[in-house]
Amino acid sequence: MFKRFSKKILIRVGTHQTFAKCASINRPSHFTKENCPFWKVHMRIILESIDRGVWNAIVNGPYIPKVAINGKKVEKDFNSWTLKENRCAQYNVRVKNIIASTLMLDELYFAPQCANAKEIWKILEVTHTMEVKRARNNTLI
Repeated sequence: MFKRFSKKILIRVGTHQTFAKCASINRPSHFTKENCPFWKVHMRIILESIDRGVWNAIVNGPYIPKVAINGKKVEKDFNSWTLKENRCAQYNVRVKNIIASTLMLDELYFAPQCANAKEIWKILEVTHTMEVKRARNNTLI
């Protein structure tokens, strides 16, 4: 059962989890430990709606243009990137910006240390999974 308190706040009654507090179709909700499963689904929908390449930056990591030299693939010089390569490489930056805008201060401190959006996503997943496992183990004791 859901209760609507305003147009933007939707809270599930009878459980401990807040689902869509101040979330919208264009603005992702803030990441919290309690809403991580909802946040991941909502972020995927938002990122895919921007461009499939944006979500691809999380799944496959950043796009790095390469050129074959003597049978070896070497990273291309930035000045020789084509417009398409530049746009594909920009997806990682866009995802990092969107994710960083949803993080609270306690999660935001590690984001600048990550090289790409895929690392940020994995850290959030691992951190949440470990906390859930710890909480379950504590309740079993």
